[in-house]
Amino acid sequence: MPKRNDLEQKALHFVVGTGHEGVLQSELWRELGASSREGSRVAIKLEEKGLIRREKELQGGRWTYRLFPKRLPASIESIADCPCLLCQDNARCDPTTAISPKSCLKLTEWILSLGKEDPAALGGDSFAQGLDPR
Repeated sequence: MPKRNDLEQKALHFVVGTGHEGVLQSELWRELGASSREGSRVAIKLEEKGLIRREKELQGGRWTYRLFPKRLPASIESIADCPCLLCQDNARCDPTTAISPKSCLKLTEWILSLGKEDPAALGGDSFAQGLDPR
């Protein structure tokens, strides 16, 4: 049987790979080649460390848990449309100068458009409310 830290690393990697869909706890321990008891312990440990979230789910008439990663790795697609990448003022843009991301209309509109596509992308209403929509 592999060491618990090895199992935790493999489990976390697998759960993160499932993305927003998550994975049933039983699928996880099968993937790891571990017993249901060890798989459950690893899942609980990852939850205690704040790395995953466990949600109770009824599957095939039995209660189990679906595991979700708390954080997903960033991808280049997440910023591919950012107006800053092609902005002619990029070299002069600084939060302490007149040309600033704080007052950039194109950047603000782009960020707000992300929220329309996926409200969770903005991390809650407090972030969007702090933007200057000028």
